[in-house]
Amino acid sequence: MADGGALPEPDATCDGGDLDCGSGLLLIIRSAMQPLQPGGHLLVKSRERSVREDLPAWCRMVGHDLLDEQEADGGYRHYLLRKKQEDKELERDLQQAKDHVWQTRVRMAGGMRAKAGVRNHELQLGQPASFDVQDEAPSAIEFLLAALGGALNTGLQWRLSQQQIDVPNLEVVVKGRLDNSLFFLGVEDEGSPALAKVDVHVYTDADCAPDVLEAALAETVRRCPVTQSLLRGVEVATNLTVI
Repeated sequence: MADGGALPEPDATCDGGDLDCGSGLLLIIRSAMQPLQPGGHLLVKSRERSVREDLPAWCRMVGHDLLDEQEADGGYRHYLLRKKQEDKELERDLQQAKDHVWQTRVRMAGGMRAKAGVRNHELQLGQPASFDVQDEAPSAIEFLLAALGGALNTGLQWRLSQQQIDVPNLEVVVKGRLDNSLFFLGVEDEGSPALAKVDVHVYTDADCAPDVLEAALAETVRRCPVTQSLLRGVEVATNLTVI
């Protein structure tokens, strides 16, 4: 931390927005650190509260120095880091990111409901698809649409923050229609229960020109794992184990 002396000017700056250390911030920091010489200085900007505890611990673990942290405008907190990490460690971390496998464990919860455990989070799910507004939990298809909307919302927030663009409000509305709901219900044997079309509407008052927003949204869609999985289709391998 600062001891009252003058702090060095940063050689580079990265904006983590609302990302925490476990969901992408550290990868951004490592990438920003890569071109810096040992002893170079990186200014990290973050709005996520947990970073205040997690970032110093990470710095101690990998050998960086956290020289200073202080409050800033717009709900941000700024952290000044001094590089000590070698490039080969970055390559190792990038490979680990490429090889990472996400996992969820879903158990029955009674009443046509299921309970999904994801890291330290718990989600309540209803039926695969439902038309009853009184359900105790969202249907799986609604979770899928919510995941798409959430990925685009947070992804666009992050991309705009990287361009230093202020985003006071951002809302994503996602609507989906099945090819044939009656096939899912077992009433008909023709058609498909898959989504036939998904409409996404983005509403924002971000402080930039519309063409900048369009470009940022297109890049968000191009790099989003959820949108690209839906657009490309993905192999689903099912296995049964009787216990």
